[in-house]
Amino acid sequence: MRRFYVSSESFFNHRIKLSLEESKHLREVLRLRAGDEVSVFDGKGKEFSCLVAEVGAKRDSSVLRILREIPPTSPESDLDLTLGVAILKGEKFDLVVQKCVELGVTKLVPISTKRADAKTIRLERWQKIAVEAAKQSGRAKLMQIAELIDFTEFIETANGAKILFSERNGENFSTIKADKKITAVIGAEGGWEDSEIESAIKNDFQIITLSGRILRAETAAIAISAILQNRFGDLC
Repeated sequence: MRRFYVSSESFFNHRIKLSLEESKHLREVLRLRAGDEVSVFDGKGKEFSCLVAEVGAKRDSSVLRILREIPPTSPESDLDLTLGVAILKGEKFDLVVQKCVELGVTKLVPISTKRADAKTIRLERWQKIAVEAAKQSGRAKLMQIAELIDFTEFIETANGAKILFSERNGENFSTIKADKKITAVIGAEGGWEDSEIESAIKNDFQIITLSGRILRAETAAIAISAILQNRFGDLC
């Protein structure tokens, strides 16, 4: 089934008006016609089966007619997972965004740390990547992507079970206690400074290592999301 994302503001009288970008995709990429069936999700967890009612021209939006509400292709995980990731260089953070959506992360927070490069903030691009990943993976609820935040502010405002992953001075993963709300944080490519680890401990973060295995920052973000979903979520 071809899926489209439409914000709730675009719903009217059992019909949906696609954005110009989504309309172009419908018309020029998928080459759909009036009467074709598609699905639409609103980014808040609801999905609908629809018929194409009008195929918009180049500068016009296409219109869909709602047939019925349907279950999302991929249900949301029971685990409310907020993942803080130190900002990464180049397109590495793009990959993190995409894979975190696929793995059911609830909220992704870019973090500025002492060893992180905070010059490449591309929030609009990351949000577009999140939408495309949701369309592909079947999620009907968009992963939240927060504004860049300083590490100190992040750890002081975190809630739920709080975990900082480090390549040193940590406990084994098996010591994490079950919780349906977890805030996890992953460091920069150069790792954590001792003062940052100490601050995290003072703010009730549990320091965890992956049995001495050292991963690239982007690999760690993806691997840890998968492990947490397997332990406490719905990834079996």
